[in-house]
Amino acid sequence: MAGNEFGKIFKIMTFGESHGPAVGLVMDGVPAGIEVNEDLIKEDLARRKPGQSAITTSRKEQEAYEILSGVFEGIATGTPIAVIIRNNDQRSEDYDKLKDIFRPSHADFTYQEKYGIRDHRGGGRSSARETTARVIAGSFAKMILGSDLKIRAYVSGIGPYKLDESDLNPNFVFPKDSLLACPDKELSLKMEKYILDLKQKGDSTGGAVSCIITGVPVGLGEPVFDKLEAELAKAMMSLPATKGFELGSGFNAAMLKGSEHNDEFLSEEGRIHTRTNNSGGVQGGITNGENIFFRVAFKPTSTILQDQNTVDIHGNETTLSAAGRHDPCVVPRAVPIVEAMAAIVLADHLLRNRNSKI
Repeated sequence: MAGNEFGKIFKIMTFGESHGPAVGLVMDGVPAGIEVNEDLIKEDLARRKPGQSAITTSRKEQEAYEILSGVFEGIATGTPIAVIIRNNDQRSEDYDKLKDIFRPSHADFTYQEKYGIRDHRGGGRSSARETTARVIAGSFAKMILGSDLKIRAYVSGIGPYKLDESDLNPNFVFPKDSLLACPDKELSLKMEKYILDLKQKGDSTGGAVSCIITGVPVGLGEPVFDKLEAELAKAMMSLPATKGFELGSGFNAAMLKGSEHNDEFLSEEGRIHTRTNNSGGVQGGITNGENIFFRVAFKPTSTILQDQNTVDIHGNETTLSAAGRHDPCVVPRAVPIVEAMAAIVLADHLLRNRNSKI
């Protein structure tokens, strides 16, 4: 199976399955001398951790990780960094009756057809459990990027509910006592109720995560195949359950005239910037110094606790009655994963820029 690596200078490779003994990753390209901020790693993992509330899966994982190489006395040595996170709360027996059944909208059928073998326990390699490793990689990427560049993702939509982002301050504060990382408390409560109502019915919902990145230097990205928006799109679309990506004005640009959409330049206090930011901080595939803004669409969780029609591996029609522990909506736990993948892309391109000037 190919396709387990991401990046060119800052490279990551993840490994492991949902119900295997562990998941983990190997990172190459972390510069020697980077101070490893373990508080940051733990904080990011805690935000992704399952079992946090009634709107997430009840699976309990402490997300205790172990750094196996590449760090000495809290400092990156410049050699590959390997990290392992052991799985502790699998209930593989929940999936025994699914061994020969293709779950609707899952990777079961395609894995079986492509490889002739699949791990039916929780989706195996296709499970979102793999993203635990990405979050750790994202923490290291943030260490490379430094504190001036800030990446903030948030829930901007759940089902029919959508956040008005037109005047959103990048320095927003999440409301206290909210189960969702949404800047609007009133909307957040409506979203929570919607998710819980669907959970009671054995159903699920999709939603959207938006991300604002501030303090971005000019010049990240390459002008052809490695445009920064192309790299971000690949990173986000590589996440489980993603179905859409848009940067800046996104699909709304198709409805605008050039006179409405163009970002005019101006010079203030010796700095060139744009009056508007329909470009989402990227022009010609290269960052222009404005805030990067993008959205990611996530589909409803495919496993629902309602009977569904499907077929088994022999082509016989059957009915699926799913069991197990699943998020009624993947969006709340996707927020730190979106941030992680954005950080990985930016760190890789920051290091590319440094190497090109050596």
